[in-house]
Amino acid sequence: MPGPTLRLAVAHALVNAGAEREALRLLESLRRDFPKDVQVRLGLARALLGLERPGDAEAVLREALVLNPGDPEALKVLAVLALRRGEHGRAQAYVEEVLEGDPLDGDARLLQAELEAADVPPAPVLQVQALRSEFTAALLAALHRARVACRRQGKDLLVRLASGEVGRVDVASLYAAYHDGTQDLSTYVEGLVARLQGLSGLSGEAHSLETRVRPVLRPAGFAAQAAGALHRDGPAGLEVFYVLEDAEFVHYLPEASLRPAGLTAEGVDARAWRNLEADPAPVRPVVLDEGQVVLAESFSGLWAVAGGDGYDAARLLTAEQRRRLVLHAGEVPLRIHLGRREFALVCRESDASACESLSRLGSAPDGIAGLFRLADGGLERA
Repeated sequence: MPGPTLRLAVAHALVNAGAEREALRLLESLRRDFPKDVQVRLGLARALLGLERPGDAEAVLREALVLNPGDPEALKVLAVLALRRGEHGRAQAYVEEVLEGDPLDGDARLLQAELEAADVPPAPVLQVQALRSEFTAALLAALHRARVACRRQGKDLLVRLASGEVGRVDVASLYAAYHDGTQDLSTYVEGLVARLQGLSGLSGEAHSLETRVRPVLRPAGFAAQAAGALHRDGPAGLEVFYVLEDAEFVHYLPEASLRPAGLTAEGVDARAWRNLEADPAPVRPVVLDEGQVVLAESFSGLWAVAGGDGYDAARLLTAEQRRRLVLHAGEVPLRIHLGRREFALVCRESDASACESLSRLGSAPDGIAGLFRLADGGLERA
């Protein structure tokens, strides 16, 4: 078999002519034929960048570095991608590695000058954060001091509300918010206790419920973790539960609370979906960076329905959210990943590379495992 040089030159000519898709097919065949050729990887990354697929291009560049550690061309492109995302520290590290090998590299020196001229905010002062076990112990102690009845149930915390009802608190979500913030532990848990003391349930206020209730999707068997919560069977073997909207706490709606409020399960379900229909989430292009979901600057073939409030999986079943997805992905079947509560990941089912990326992405403990398919027939298991 002749070497890749001639076909690689043709591929670069196609990219120069704006025919990146044709070049990509040629370069994919070259990668199969020459799996250890670094120049093929670099050409493939160039075509992917021309198709505005920076996440896939970055993965190919990392493959090039495995084949040829310290390859300056791969490092410089990675530096540019990191700079575009605002990751100045990572971009600086790539540029320094290139200049260490060749202090006169013109492209690297230009990148170095751009980094030095960038207005980079000072690094935040690091704060020592408590471990999750310490956080949980501090929260329980503060609740006991405030005479708030509570007990642990698995990873959740059951709290007696002021109305006499029992609310369920997701400790993992509370800890994540604390860990990402700047408050010290004692100040943060005292604020949580004050919020929990002020929470109330339905208390016969049907109007309050109807304006606050939202549907959420949970995996089969979740009723064992939310005993007494109103729920029904949902699509794809999932279950639909109902929560009262709150910025920090997951308050599942108790089935026993409907009668005192003069409400029915069917009426609550209808109102919950109407509320969610009126509150669609933005659809953002994203890439996967070493298992992390990162916002992309342009088309990437992968999108996040990113309301960040825990309702995004359910939003996929609303007409307005589907309309917004069509604007980005077209009227085609979609592959869905629901492994994170803070967003839902979406790609075209025909995009084999993006589907493969989603299949390799794991699920958080509070997410829904597995992949799904969203098409005209609704949501189903992939």
